[in-house]
Amino acid sequence: MKKEHIKKSKILSLILRHQPEYIDIKLDEKGWVSINELLSGCEKKGIKISREEIEEIVKTNDKKRFTICKYTDKIKANQGHSIKVSLNLKCANPPDILYHGTTIKFTDSIIKQGLLKMNCHHVHLSSDIETAKKVGSRHGKVMILVIDTKKMTEDGYKFYLSENNIWLVDQVPSIYFSKIIKVS
Repeated sequence: MKKEHIKKSKILSLILRHQPEYIDIKLDEKGWVSINELLSGCEKKGIKISREEIEEIVKTNDKKRFTICKYTDKIKANQGHSIKVSLNLKCANPPDILYHGTTIKFTDSIIKQGLLKMNCHHVHLSSDIETAKKVGSRHGKVMILVIDTKKMTEDGYKFYLSENNIWLVDQVPSIYFSKIIKVS
């Protein structure tokens, strides 16, 4: 993705996941907003972005953060919201092992408390270690947690698979960490 698109993708994430009021728009109960309303709000706030750029960001974003519905001409963030939205998630059976990437500075609190959803609706887990590394590297030195999701499922935890193939769960107590990998 182009450098300029990365900046604009971050702005879209802010608006569609956390602060739609930043550009004075409202998301519907499922997180959707019309692209025209989004463009108008951005323009009023002085954010320069075009429909074509939005479509390109959606198409090329490696994490598939956003979805456009061509029938309704609306856009939404797929997950990661700190605001209340109904994602209409359905339970799914995860693979036996999933991964969570974070920064080493949180090691002590994560070992004590487990993984908590913090300001989001769910804890985010990935099915491959490379994605977990990429997520963890955003904030410094990386730590990868290997999660025994088979045992979690046996113990009654419910997992959901988002539209962009990120696994979601309410929490991960530390007893389900099968391994902690510190990446240099």
